[in-house]
Amino acid sequence: MAIHHFSGVPVAQGLYDPNLEKDACGVAMVATLTGEARHDIVALGLTALRNMEHRGASGAEPDSGDGAGILIRIPDSYLRAEVAFPLPERGGYGVGIAFLPSNEQKADEVIKSVEVLAREEGLTVLGWRDLPINSSMLCVTAKSVMPSFKQLFVAGAKGESDLELDRLLFCFRKRAEHGHEIYFPSLSTQTLVYKGMLTTGQLEDFFPELSDERVASPLALVHSRFSTNTFPSWPLAHPYRYIAHNGEINTVKGNRNWMRAREALLQSDLIPGDIKRVFPIVSEGGSDSASFDEVLELLYLGGRTLPHAMLMMIPEAWENNSTMDQSRRDFYAFHSSLIEPWDGPACVTFTDGHQVGAVLDRNGLRPSRFWVTDEGLVVLASEVGVLDIPQESVVRKGRLQPGKMFLVDLKEGRIIEDEEIKSTLAKSADFGSWVDKGIVKLEDLPAREHIVYPHASVIRRQRAFGYTEEELRILLTPMARAGLEPLGSMGTDSPIAALSNKPRLLFDYFTQLFAQVTNPPLDAIREELVTSLSATIGPEHNILDPGPDSCRQILLPFPVIDNDELAKIIHVNADKTQTGFTPYVVRGLFSVAEGGAGLAARITELQGEVSRAIENGARIIVLSDRDGDADNAPIPSLLLTAAIHHHLIREQ
Repeated sequence: MAIHHFSGVPVAQGLYDPNLEKDACGVAMVATLTGEARHDIVALGLTALRNMEHRGASGAEPDSGDGAGILIRIPDSYLRAEVAFPLPERGGYGVGIAFLPSNEQKADEVIKSVEVLAREEGLTVLGWRDLPINSSMLCVTAKSVMPSFKQLFVAGAKGESDLELDRLLFCFRKRAEHGHEIYFPSLSTQTLVYKGMLTTGQLEDFFPELSDERVASPLALVHSRFSTNTFPSWPLAHPYRYIAHNGEINTVKGNRNWMRAREALLQSDLIPGDIKRVFPIVSEGGSDSASFDEVLELLYLGGRTLPHAMLMMIPEAWENNSTMDQSRRDFYAFHSSLIEPWDGPACVTFTDGHQVGAVLDRNGLRPSRFWVTDEGLVVLASEVGVLDIPQESVVRKGRLQPGKMFLVDLKEGRIIEDEEIKSTLAKSADFGSWVDKGIVKLEDLPAREHIVYPHASVIRRQRAFGYTEEELRILLTPMARAGLEPLGSMGTDSPIAALSNKPRLLFDYFTQLFAQVTNPPLDAIREELVTSLSATIGPEHNILDPGPDSCRQILLPFPVIDNDELAKIIHVNADKTQTGFTPYVVRGLFSVAEGGAGLAARITELQGEVSRAIENGARIIVLSDRDGDADNAPIPSLLLTAAIHHHLIREQ
């Protein structure tokens, strides 16, 4: 999603970066176990939304909102009556609201361009519908960036339907949004999203057809946005195409970077054509929720069920849970080698039009509650009181617990329990065998000899790596004596690295993002069940084609390794028993005499060296800063790692 004029999000400037967009919100879902499409479900969803007005936010203008929206199943009979062109059977066409430039001439140009694009993607444009809106209640700010609205109807040129057609729509939409000033809140054969830079009370008035009795659905997802330290925006309102989210994804920067790194490996027989044409999977300018939705969409259209994809991205706490059955542990262990968790605090509601549910991340800091009535009405929300439900009609109620999933299957007309969901998925493949054969624990590798440096070299190495007297005396000595982190108080009077007149480590120029601090804070000791320091290293694989080789990696108990452990990794396949882990050591030093120019040239040289090593079969790259001397200094590890990493991403 490019940052279009109507997004309202400024470009990066000063200390502001749109990539840090996050929000905290109110979310609710309403569904009926009968699976019957009814207008009262839509009406109840809108009522729940209005009752969460306090969870959203307004600007200085009281009639400006951070965002509100609703996701429903496509009201097929209503749309057939409203358009002047014939529609295929339900599931045989896709529909979505398009956000277009407010300038009519520009909008017409975009429409013509995307129609050409649709034909290239094997789609037939059935027609465009002028979407009725009422903008009279909007404030000046919302109106100034408001797009124009049209509803696009498309069908597969070869009669594709349902998921097969959704995959065509996915490719078309990604190309359209990357290349043109257009944004689709949804473009699907099953669901339809109405949303905007609105307050909760404005949504129904802005889209008046939501009040029409003919607009019927068996489900409704609603969302009231509170954009925390960020800008309101038409595209960044929720729901997205598959989710609505309360909380924030604190790991989103790493998640985005790893997703970009994996793009070179992506291939799928299900997604037609060259998948590279839809890159980047995670679009620039999106919020954390938008990025989550895009990756979830890829996993779902790539062949997994929506609950499966959700559990890959938001796993429960499993590593330190001794009571969990082995098959479920194997399921999570396998998928942890494919994709890292998108950690909250977060409660995410989701739907594909057939199933609707919610999952709470393992930290459990964004709880939700649910109610089921004797008439089959199911309500889940981020708080109690969103709907006035008579207590005598409630047959079941509860709280969504950390790491648990709540799922309603509209086809089967029942609630699928968390245990059944995970048990079924855990038995869907032989994950235990794959993990046993693929994952190699570092402690199980044989000990290898390594270079032992003499004590005389300690001072030289301490100087080379920037150790100070204060660090040695106040930090390291107490740690060595007591095995505990030293305690201290008061602040620091040393200047920040950028203003210091002394040489500083490259690490000192970086600091923690404020958004990475959870609220409330977590204690890794007291919250041992939900925290882990383990990590895997080794070759990545195509996340759209899982198999026995997907988890061929080395498991580290901690991200910090000592000399003995490093020797194990460097010589992992010395006796030819651990195939797939061919290591290659890079000498990360540069000539001091050549200065900055020599440093830059050496990094470029090392980038080429690593590329050649990988072409020759290397699967583990060790960047070494050992053996520095008066003539050859170590390249800062952060700089060298970043340079090699991004070079490999560019090369794909």
